[in-house]
Amino acid sequence: MKWRSPSSPLLHIRSFNLHFRTTSSKPRIIHPPDVFSANCLADLHLKRGRIEDALHVLDEIPQPNLISWNLTISCHNRASRFERSLATFREMRSLGFQPNQFTYGSVLSACVASQRIDFGEQVYSIVLKNGFFLNGYVLTGLLDLFSKSGRFVDALKLFLEIDTENVVCWNAVIAGGVRDGETLVSLELFREMVDGICMPNGFTFSSVLNACAVAGELEMGRGIHAWVVKCNAGDDVFVGTAIVDLYAKCGDMDAAVKEFSKMPVRNVVSWTAIISGFSQKEDALHALQFFKEMIQTKVEVNNFTITSVLAACSNPILVHAVHQINCWVLKNGFFTDFVVKNALISAYAKTGHVWMSEEVFKEAGQVEAPNTWSAMISGLVQNNNLRKSIELFQKMFHGGVIPDKFCVASILGAVNCIDLGRQIHSYVVKAGLVSDVLVGCALFTMYSKLDSIDDSHEIFQRMPERDTVAWSSMIAGFAEHGHSEKAFHLFKQMLFEKVSIDHVTLSAVLTAGCSHQFLSKGKEIHAHTLRSGLAPDSLIAGALVSMYTKCKSLISARRIFDGTLHKDQVLWSSMISAYVSNNLSKEALLVFHRMLIAGCEVDHFTCSSVLRVCGNLSKQSLGRQLHAHVIRAGITHYLSVSSALLTMYSKCGSIDDSRKVFDEIESPDLITWTAMMDGYAQHGRGLEALEIFGMMKENGVKPDSVTIVGVLSACSHNGLVDEGFLHFNSMSRDYGIKPELHHYACMVDLLGRSGRLKEAAAFIDKMPIEPDSLVWSTLLGACRVHGDVELGKVAAKKVLELEPCDSGAYISLSNMSADMGNWDEVVRLRSSMKGVGLRKESGWSTV
Repeated sequence: MKWRSPSSPLLHIRSFNLHFRTTSSKPRIIHPPDVFSANCLADLHLKRGRIEDALHVLDEIPQPNLISWNLTISCHNRASRFERSLATFREMRSLGFQPNQFTYGSVLSACVASQRIDFGEQVYSIVLKNGFFLNGYVLTGLLDLFSKSGRFVDALKLFLEIDTENVVCWNAVIAGGVRDGETLVSLELFREMVDGICMPNGFTFSSVLNACAVAGELEMGRGIHAWVVKCNAGDDVFVGTAIVDLYAKCGDMDAAVKEFSKMPVRNVVSWTAIISGFSQKEDALHALQFFKEMIQTKVEVNNFTITSVLAACSNPILVHAVHQINCWVLKNGFFTDFVVKNALISAYAKTGHVWMSEEVFKEAGQVEAPNTWSAMISGLVQNNNLRKSIELFQKMFHGGVIPDKFCVASILGAVNCIDLGRQIHSYVVKAGLVSDVLVGCALFTMYSKLDSIDDSHEIFQRMPERDTVAWSSMIAGFAEHGHSEKAFHLFKQMLFEKVSIDHVTLSAVLTAGCSHQFLSKGKEIHAHTLRSGLAPDSLIAGALVSMYTKCKSLISARRIFDGTLHKDQVLWSSMISAYVSNNLSKEALLVFHRMLIAGCEVDHFTCSSVLRVCGNLSKQSLGRQLHAHVIRAGITHYLSVSSALLTMYSKCGSIDDSRKVFDEIESPDLITWTAMMDGYAQHGRGLEALEIFGMMKENGVKPDSVTIVGVLSACSHNGLVDEGFLHFNSMSRDYGIKPELHHYACMVDLLGRSGRLKEAAAFIDKMPIEPDSLVWSTLLGACRVHGDVELGKVAAKKVLELEPCDSGAYISLSNMSADMGNWDEVVRLRSSMKGVGLRKESGWSTV
């Protein structure tokens, strides 16, 4: 072997390695005699991951040089002892050492990792003073410092002040923009970068593809994908994952699956991206399929993968899949992860099995994480368990857990009492959450829901920051409460302040067009959607169909429907509802038939509308088929479906089937109770109707004016005069409901059916409000039944004074005269009808 002088560092290192291999498991570390050799040895230890050995070597150097100090800082960084790194930097400067670019780079990395922005700014000043500003290594560290500390504007300003072709610097500022939500800025920087400045690498592609995914820029993402293919960077697992994530988040799952299948290596992030994409598309079957394949290929599963697949299982028919995932979670030790627990609680709640959510919550033991309480409260709210959700919120306080903004927002959605709402509002102010956009939006939505629209608007105006969701919610609140002018004014203000407008905003303001007088404004909003390029969206199309329907412009509504290429469930349901609300039952069934042919799933909204058609047309066979679909699809828990089912059976003459449907409903609402009462009343079974009314009151459901009409109608159909007056007199006394014309008409009908015509006429004379044509027509009908021609003439005269074109009054008088044999009067009345251009409509029946 060729002789080397004792001063050669290579000889010392080789000697050390030989000694290290031939001695015991705990070798004695031999320290080289000079700084250069010591630095080399320390660097070798550092590269092999033996950080403590490296630091031991560096500590033994009597007179360390700049390289020694740099290695010491790097060792502390590698061991995540960032405060020690910063302390070492201070010490070396106090000893008179001048840092170089590697020192600055390492110290800036420590500042970023430890979030010591104050220290980083001091380092920045030293960098400027010592002239290392333009060094790429230092510049990258500075850009990282600013962008990762939420100061992307400062990072961008710094970057724009220099002219660099360093790809790492470009990557740092582009990644910073993506991280800070400035995706459009990042994409613009990428355009400048590839415009001849420097070539992107895999890290660049990953960042800009993520930016495209977040911004929904699918077309630009396709262009970057082409760059990836051109640069042959597609085999990089991070780039491949970013491509899959782009297509998944933009909804192109065919492309996402295609790119996923091409990946030579797939990590947990790749699998999670494809599962999350299917979850976002509400395609639970494919999400579960890929999750199963992932487990079979033995790729490590993390909590994000589990939460993604659980998010897809929101349909009641998938509860078995949630059970299986729950078992897998228990078996593989993920149950201690509170993120997974929260996802399980939410998944069970979405499938309607909130009792299983409660079991998961109880098994968590002493829960201190506010987001777990929030998940449980949200699940109870979704399943209309308002009492339990409020009790749990109170229990949370007693347990010393401070609710976070998500928990407060959830409970505000459950509040159904203005006093309780004000108490929670006071807590929100006390806790300093009132300035949060999410909580503020939940607050004014709560007041709006409780019919306190003025309080709602006041909170909205006081919000220091209002996002698009807040504006849209306030517009929707005005629209729901009939303040259409205010809704349109708020939308105009939103445009003036240049707030971003999305599909939800446009849908909300379109609901304000609720009558023909707002048709012109609705058309203006329609024109705005066309200019904004949002018109093809199915949500907007559905809102437009509803708006034109309410404005009695069905031709325009159908034109929008036919012009939308991709029709979803909401749009089909909107068109069917449009025809149903305008009593065009046959047209509604034709659209429903087309919907089935198109393969679109029938949801609970569509079922409710079509069941109404079946009831109107007495198509019980179709109604029974829909009932079977409702059971198979697991949507019987929707009260709108249950109410429509029992109404359909009632109108088709099967009142016993209506009662069976009613008995299967766990918690009927006011509409359902009223529908069951009306069904019994229409079938002449008044006692059963009153029995239902008694059960309703026992369950704590307060009747409204429509319910009272059903009760009075039941009394009328069964001749229960005293019972009817008892309920009529209790309206204002017990329930605070002021009698309206419909209630008075029911009482006239009650007296008329019992033959007490004079009492009915006296009752009308004593009415505190002016009787309308319905009240007099009711009396006229009773006179026709009991043959009281004289009183019938009085009633008919009143009807014709109020409704001159009412042919029914002429027909009733004519029939009464015919029954009495007064044919001259019959001829006179028929001639009078012809004189005013009236004719008797032909009768028809569906039976």
